[in-house]
Amino acid sequence: MKKIGLLVLIAILAAGFFYFDLHQLLTLQGLKSGLAQFETWRAESPLLVGGAFLILYVIVTALSLPGAVIMTLAAGALFDLGWGLLIVSFASSIGATLAFLVSRYLLQDMVQKRFGDRLKAINEGVEKEGAFYLFTLRLVPIFPFFLINLLMGLTTIRAVTFYWVSQVGMLAGTFVFVNAGTQLGQLESLSGILSPSLLLSFILLGVFPLIAKKLLNVIKARRVYAGFTKPKTFDRNLIVIGGGAGGLVSAYIAAAVKAKVTLIEANKMGGDCLNYGCIPSKALIKSAKVAQQMRHAEHYGLDSSEPTFSFKKVMARVHDVISKIEPHDSVERYTNLGVDVVQGYAQLIDPWTVEIKLNDGGTQCLTARSIVLATGARPFVPDLPGLNDVGYYTSDNLWEEFAKFDEAPKRLVVLGGGPIGSELAQSFARLGSKVTQVERATRIMAREDEEVSELVQKSMRSDGVTILTSHNAIRCEKEGDVKRLIVEKDGVESEIEFDALLCAVGRQARLEGYGLENLGIETKRTIVTNDYLETLFPNIFAVGDVVGPYQFTHVAAHQAWFAAVNALFGTFKKFRADYRVIPWATFVDPEVARVGLSEQDAKEQGIAYEMVRYGLDDLDRAIAESATKGFVKVLTVPGKDKILGVTIVGEHSGELLAEFVLAMKHGLGLNKILGTIHTYPTWAESNKYAAGEWKRAHTPERILAWVEKYHTWRRG
Repeated sequence: MKKIGLLVLIAILAAGFFYFDLHQLLTLQGLKSGLAQFETWRAESPLLVGGAFLILYVIVTALSLPGAVIMTLAAGALFDLGWGLLIVSFASSIGATLAFLVSRYLLQDMVQKRFGDRLKAINEGVEKEGAFYLFTLRLVPIFPFFLINLLMGLTTIRAVTFYWVSQVGMLAGTFVFVNAGTQLGQLESLSGILSPSLLLSFILLGVFPLIAKKLLNVIKARRVYAGFTKPKTFDRNLIVIGGGAGGLVSAYIAAAVKAKVTLIEANKMGGDCLNYGCIPSKALIKSAKVAQQMRHAEHYGLDSSEPTFSFKKVMARVHDVISKIEPHDSVERYTNLGVDVVQGYAQLIDPWTVEIKLNDGGTQCLTARSIVLATGARPFVPDLPGLNDVGYYTSDNLWEEFAKFDEAPKRLVVLGGGPIGSELAQSFARLGSKVTQVERATRIMAREDEEVSELVQKSMRSDGVTILTSHNAIRCEKEGDVKRLIVEKDGVESEIEFDALLCAVGRQARLEGYGLENLGIETKRTIVTNDYLETLFPNIFAVGDVVGPYQFTHVAAHQAWFAAVNALFGTFKKFRADYRVIPWATFVDPEVARVGLSEQDAKEQGIAYEMVRYGLDDLDRAIAESATKGFVKVLTVPGKDKILGVTIVGEHSGELLAEFVLAMKHGLGLNKILGTIHTYPTWAESNKYAAGEWKRAHTPERILAWVEKYHTWRRG
């Protein structure tokens, strides 16, 4: 009832404000017309007029009514710079705090309760650096001040902090507006608008946000770099730590623009993707797929047969593929491109200095104006009792260790139902292993739509994979040569005997061993960066798996461009990393590829959408190749052809997705795809037919009815 009463009071005051035309006074025209009368009142009763002005300003600000800017100008015109600045400074801060408190009282509990999860990061940021964050908003008026008052009331910042930061933060802006008001008050004719003092006031209004932004950067830099001595000269323009996709692209860009750059890598060039992830797994997937096609050759009019092969040769081919791609990422290639490649372990000494323990035993120390951290991620190993006793494999050691086997493990347990676990589980099943995949969630590939998970799960089970969803791994046991994994579902334990166990439950960022903790660089499962990929120190950037939010090779390369350009040219212009259109693919059979929103995402985020779906069982090329499993599903803005997201399941999905990625990146809708000629018969036609499904669903029936009448009339 108290909240309702307060709302009624606010509504009455706001209504009265407009009913009595008080808002007309708070316009530039109203200010000019009433200026003489106000000056008369001020001359007769300066304290009374000053106090009334202060109270009115507080009310206007507290109720978030329009006119605060005009009142600030009026303060300069009525009371001159000194008294005007004093009155407005306190009135605006008091009014803002009242608006803040009202917003908090009426809305905070409801908003935090409903959107607490989404606001968690904001609340943590406000709790940690709320004063500086608010100060930035106050000093650089990007958003209207009244909006800041209301929104900050929804956060957890203390009211006292809000008041004093507002008092200090708004002072510079208040000075500029009050000063402009003093000049407006002196206008006697239109020619007076060209007076030097008034022009200076307007120039200050225009350049103030730029000056304030520069000032904030200086303040932040002084605070962040306090205690460190910046070198007067630097050995390098850029040092890059890590030779994976993010590091290689960062170094390449720096060398391409003739910057002096050093790339530091302790192990193999090319990072996880080349040596342990994308490349070896895709090579294995291809061999496994061919073996499966031989088993089902009857689909192509041939005689089916059980493939005979040497597992050693399959694994040797995997390593042969790696060796053929290695030159693309080699020390020699990047040295020829102009990159100084150093092989060793890097350690951050200060924000500009890196110490390198060289692999040959020596030590080297380098300074650089900017540093890019591209240290990647490693497989996450669960804290499972007995795991070390039975032994396990991850993507880091799988390829070397399995290459020693004469045959694929007879009984393989795969922990994890994500993309990596699903790809490897299916591949080893096709190569002869009896595979059991264990996933604690209710379905595998839980980030995809449910129908996608079901289709993939059905396909994998047909390949012989035993999929245990909603099962928690409890412990491992070893009795003689017998190894077991104990799992639990609904309180009931069961055991799975195995010969090899593969951990594929995700990857974790590499955050230790190179000095983050020494510099106090913040980490929360990944390195914390801003939109420009800057860490706590604006000259130290982070890219790739170590920063997220997507652990994809192509995203690491994408981020590397922003980090390198911002590191080298950020003095002039900085670019925010753009994650609006991020594609990804899982190379199970059938493949799953996606960009933008899935239906699951749209529902969780409350985003309205329309969906069209085209089944590949209707595609001529798919029928010709006996590969009709799958579909193209497109989400669009209701009533429009703007693409919100696309999911493709089927052969060559990763390649088919590229057309939609291009369309979304450049704002092209389904009508453009429909109007593009696609070669017949190709898989790419499925994209056009999906666009056709959308067009058919949006047929203008009323117009066509008139067109039909027109054709009837034409026939006589």
